[in-house]
Amino acid sequence: MNKGIFITMEGPDGSGKSTQIALLKEYLESEGYDVLITREPGGTTISEAIRGIILNKNYTEMSPVTEMLLYASARAQLIAEVIGPVLDRGGAVISDRFVDSSLVYQGMARGLGVDAVYEVNKQAIGKYMPDVTFMLDLPAEVGISRKKDQKELDRMELESLDFHRKVAEGYRKLAEKFPDRIETIDATLPIERISDLIKDRVRVILNDDAL
Repeated sequence: MNKGIFITMEGPDGSGKSTQIALLKEYLESEGYDVLITREPGGTTISEAIRGIILNKNYTEMSPVTEMLLYASARAQLIAEVIGPVLDRGGAVISDRFVDSSLVYQGMARGLGVDAVYEVNKQAIGKYMPDVTFMLDLPAEVGISRKKDQKELDRMELESLDFHRKVAEGYRKLAEKFPDRIETIDATLPIERISDLIKDRVRVILNDDAL
């Protein structure tokens, strides 16, 4: 049986995570993995309900602490109900965002502190940390412009450009803090090139697991 592999995609809004997740799913399936794609916040009935609260653009009065706790709650349910069981039976999980998002959005951009946010999330994630995290690096202005062209913006996407700049910079700082796990990729590269870079890193992990 394959050893489970947990991969997360991170980056500012509009960085192209969904496209790369779909391409990576095809690759892992070709390597014999059963692949689950999920997202944060969301992925379970309870977590999707929490997502509806977090992203509701009418809830502009939400405090940073409330936001942090809601994300952690949705994450805890996703781990317990979906991610943990899939990994434990040797499957592959690709998640559109995970705990790094909270460290950046609430810890850095909201000013709650990375260590404080991580302590809150330790109970939520337990033993399940990603084998690798791909951070698609993109200037905030480019990302928000892309999102505006796609759909109506949610509460987080409607934040100020200054906030989104803090997010983009926060991801870069986090990648510097955890260079062994977080792989930074220029999200302005062609889609096929980004996909090749991602597959090259995942191939190394799969080969190491096979030894």
